[in-house]
Amino acid sequence: MSASVTVIMRSKNAAWVIGQALAGLFSQRLKDFELLVVDSGSTDATLDIVRRFPCRLIQIEATEYFPGAVLNRAIQQARGELLVFQNSDVVPLTPQALEQLLEPLEAGEADATFARQLPRPEAHTWVRRDYAVAFPSHGEPPSWMAYSLPFAAMRRTAWERHPFYEDAWGSEDTEWGHWARNNGLGVRYVPQSLVMHSHNYTLRQLYGRRFIEGEADAFIFRDRMSLGRLARGLGSAWMHDAEAHLAARDALGLLLSIPRRFVYHWAYLQGHRLGERRRATGNQDASIGQQVVLERW
Repeated sequence: MSASVTVIMRSKNAAWVIGQALAGLFSQRLKDFELLVVDSGSTDATLDIVRRFPCRLIQIEATEYFPGAVLNRAIQQARGELLVFQNSDVVPLTPQALEQLLEPLEAGEADATFARQLPRPEAHTWVRRDYAVAFPSHGEPPSWMAYSLPFAAMRRTAWERHPFYEDAWGSEDTEWGHWARNNGLGVRYVPQSLVMHSHNYTLRQLYGRRFIEGEADAFIFRDRMSLGRLARGLGSAWMHDAEAHLAARDALGLLLSIPRRFVYHWAYLQGHRLGERRRATGNQDASIGQQVVLERW
């Protein structure tokens, strides 16, 4: 690589998987990078595992963790001209995944890139279906998938033009991707860069995740959410779930999709309405979304 590379990894209580993530990173064909780990209050063996690998470690309190702000702070301390983002639960699946992710940046063909994410072997049917739609094996992802940070890269100069937003707690990658798209920056999906990443959320965890996505979208898209819009989304999701579960002969999963998709859309509505109220009143306090996530994780 002609440009220096910094890999930024955020972690918290990831002892169950971070060893695999780091082993996959340090098994890459591309070896010339620095690793910067930001840990937000791990109480398991995460830090013991991290310290087995060459890295710079930044430790913060759990209450300090606001994704956009944490990323901006880490980038300010990074030395690389090319910035790579790898979640602590993301495992590279090939030795060239990192190299392939960076190639369009090195060649001047893109300002940012993101990889194809494959679900874990234990992923539920609905998770597999969602990932197949979001991260196709060929071609372009759907228009709503503007950028995805679990395994992604960008030029430092692109970040300098638009640091990660801090208005809401989550969806910092979605906001950045849509900004880039609307301001002439090139974001490339790299399906040959393969990583493993997925979550079988409980209903409580799913509520937290979708709540903060709804709040964030109210800031990103400046739109309004209604019960009618929720009903349309819910009906479409149930239809696609039925197709996927019937094809997989997963009768239990099909039954469970009824409450799961309701929570999925109801939480989004509640978060979106919070975002709408915050926008209308000029409220800059993003801690409510943070609390919703932390209480359920």
